[in-house]
Amino acid sequence: MFKLWSTILKDIRILTRDKLGLIFMFVMPIVLAVVITAVQNSTFEMLNTNTVPMIICNRDTGEAGKQLETAIYKVGMFRIQTVAANEKDEVISGRMHAKDAVIAIIIPSDFSSKIKLKANETAQKALKNFGMQSVDNIKVDSSAIQPITLLYHPVLQETFRRSIQGALRSALQVVQNKEILRSLYFNLNERAMPDSMEKDLMAGQVLINEIPVSRSGSRNIPNASQHNVPAWTVFAMFFIVISLGGSVVREKINGSFVRLKTLPTNYLVSLLSKQLTYLFVTVMQAAVVFSLGIWLFPSMGLPRLNMPDIAGVVVVTLICGWCAVSYAIMIGVFAKTQEQSNGIGAVSIVLMAAVGGLLVPSFAMPQSFQFVMKLSPLHWCLEAYYGLFLEGGKLKDVLLNILPLLGITLAVQLITLYGLKRKISFE
Repeated sequence: MFKLWSTILKDIRILTRDKLGLIFMFVMPIVLAVVITAVQNSTFEMLNTNTVPMIICNRDTGEAGKQLETAIYKVGMFRIQTVAANEKDEVISGRMHAKDAVIAIIIPSDFSSKIKLKANETAQKALKNFGMQSVDNIKVDSSAIQPITLLYHPVLQETFRRSIQGALRSALQVVQNKEILRSLYFNLNERAMPDSMEKDLMAGQVLINEIPVSRSGSRNIPNASQHNVPAWTVFAMFFIVISLGGSVVREKINGSFVRLKTLPTNYLVSLLSKQLTYLFVTVMQAAVVFSLGIWLFPSMGLPRLNMPDIAGVVVVTLICGWCAVSYAIMIGVFAKTQEQSNGIGAVSIVLMAAVGGLLVPSFAMPQSFQFVMKLSPLHWCLEAYYGLFLEGGKLKDVLLNILPLLGITLAVQLITLYGLKRKISFE
């Protein structure tokens, strides 16, 4: 025990001298967690608080154009600015380049008349199918309705743009359905539809009840902090490869492995010492970042991190930290120089984060990457944390994520032992 404690003290002294490594291990996850959470939270707020800036240029003087404006406003996604009907397309584009808006809608001048003609045509065809009107009375409009122009800023991603298009199509469908109902009612009763009936017909939509799936039965909607804090904590844990991997390489270059053979102790003591020392570092990383999410984020205007089952968080953190430490030692054992250790370690962590779901959601991965994704330890770390933070699960609920992570860790340990034995036997 004395030998182990002395070796741990030696590793702590080496660690405290590595200022760059300490910055990577503690400052980087804080910066990443704050910045990414702030960016994602602003996106959520933009969608939830009607802050997507939009310009509407209504060149139509009829009723349908005004109804479309009202329907777009009721969608609840946009902060609408209206411009004059004679505003040129170039001027509107210029305002978008100035970031006054990211979306612009231009309603054509004949929108109302064309919508009305199309509604009359549809209504008369429907009546003809019921045998209530002669086909000769149907007036077919040879000219199609001019499309509504949608201008968008190139900064908008395609997925976000498609969601906006879906909202606009819903608003347009409301206007078209209203005109068809009016036309049907007029053809049947030869008088305009009462406003009260129109409201009753248009308001009878089926409601959608949104419920987040949670293992604990909670209906709390996960916020940006629940997504990002665990993810970047895992990323930071594995980035100890910069400090730990470099430390192992320096000891190899300085001849520590040769001295180990002359001491009355086993080289496994040194290996266990590094694992315990840096496992404590990874636990401290998680504690610091989680504490910031709980106490600092609310004062910065960011959503508070809601802690799940504490026992589950502690166990998952220890296993994730052990895997990260094991991987860093393996890189250090097989790297020949500190530059190799830092380069290979950093690049491999970024690649495993990319295929593991930290940079791109795992459900968005192509089928060809699904097998590679499951080989990444960061994937299983993230899934275990998400099972706790997003799904409200407990330790028993994330065992299927912990077991593959333990398997990967043990495989890395065996590879490291093989490399150490091979290195010592050649010294």
